[in-house]
Amino acid sequence: MKRNCRPKDKQSEYNQPRKGIKYEKENNRDFALLLAAVIGINLSGCAKRVQAADLSQGITPVKVEGKAADAKYSAAQMNFALKLLEKTFEEKGKENLLVSPVSVTLALAMTSNGADGETKKQFETLLGSGMDTDELNAYLYAFLQSLSNENAGKLKTANSIWFNTEHHSFEADRTFLQKNADWYSASLYGSDFGAQTVKDINAWVSDKTDKMIDRIIEDIDKDTVMFLINALSFDAEWQDIYRKNDISDGTFTSVDGQKRKVEMMRSKEYAYFDDGYATGFRKNYTGGRYSFIALLPNEGVSLADYVKTLANTAPEKVVKMLTSPQSTSVQATMPKFGYDFELRLNDILIALGLSDAFNASKANLSKLGKCSDGSNLYISEVLHKTHIEVDERGTKAGAVTSVAVNAEASMYPEEIKEVTLDRPFVYIIFDNETSTPIFIGSVTDIQK
Repeated sequence: MKRNCRPKDKQSEYNQPRKGIKYEKENNRDFALLLAAVIGINLSGCAKRVQAADLSQGITPVKVEGKAADAKYSAAQMNFALKLLEKTFEEKGKENLLVSPVSVTLALAMTSNGADGETKKQFETLLGSGMDTDELNAYLYAFLQSLSNENAGKLKTANSIWFNTEHHSFEADRTFLQKNADWYSASLYGSDFGAQTVKDINAWVSDKTDKMIDRIIEDIDKDTVMFLINALSFDAEWQDIYRKNDISDGTFTSVDGQKRKVEMMRSKEYAYFDDGYATGFRKNYTGGRYSFIALLPNEGVSLADYVKTLANTAPEKVVKMLTSPQSTSVQATMPKFGYDFELRLNDILIALGLSDAFNASKANLSKLGKCSDGSNLYISEVLHKTHIEVDERGTKAGAVTSVAVNAEASMYPEEIKEVTLDRPFVYIIFDNETSTPIFIGSVTDIQK
């Protein structure tokens, strides 16, 4: 019997809690996953319509065993973050850019639970530097649990899977649903993928990003049967906020040489970086778990060259640098800035080795589900959207990925280092507890 899960009132369906995990069958020509907040999945050739099955029965989250972050996990996360930054910079390098490796990883990791064969291997190579999917699930589960145990609630994330209830030839695999319920607390929603679904998905994203990102999709392709979505928000105050006398007018020179009048914020920090190609500093947020790390390429080193250098440095070495700064006084100066960034990640992920999942004939997403007419499932689109605001009080940032399918007290040295972010630079919002880059981006221009 056909079922319409559209909300009966003005509230979006995401506000209607379900007793377990709901699923509806769907049909369409290709299975598409939307990521980076959204992964869209299409079905190729599902013409027949059969009665939808309700897979909510028996699919409720069960207790699983997480795996605490260690050097292996940190290196894998850093490797993916740097490669993602490099490829994004190659495509959008003249723009202010910002990606959330964590958001992208979570959306793709959910999807990888439905992959098999060579497609699965490609997911494992990209996301975990070769670790198997179950091990990555355990690491990410422990990471998510550490967030839920954090009273400050500075970093919040949510996962959801949306099913097209009007296309009934596709049947999701119960093991796939169970895994994403267990490891990622993924909420499932069924709808007809009409105009109301667009509104509901965007409302869910807005809610989960504290309204920093108000929409992720504009419309839904007729062949899309599923969305896998991660939404992430970060809202943290500086450990030492900037006072009025810490802020003054300054100049920022953009990547194309334009001089911009900006508000500069000055502070003394006690963590200094120098990797031979750039210098930088770390400024902590309240509580000490998260930090803002800025890296300013040396004079004569372009931002593009520095990004490439970072990406080609052993991730273990980068982790060591970011977790072991020099305990040196730093006169740190940075501009207020804020911007939005969005990107279709298909080509970037393919370039990074995730090629089969986007190929309708090669993709093996057989553990995700099956189509009654034998049609294949593949990722049609991965969308990523981010937002950031950095000012005297702290930082607000948000990310959505859709698959369519600490202060260190030290002795004051005689020399005080100085880092002034008055030209293009790289920055990272860093989780000191797990050595994980939550956001990584670059500022090339500042315009009010």
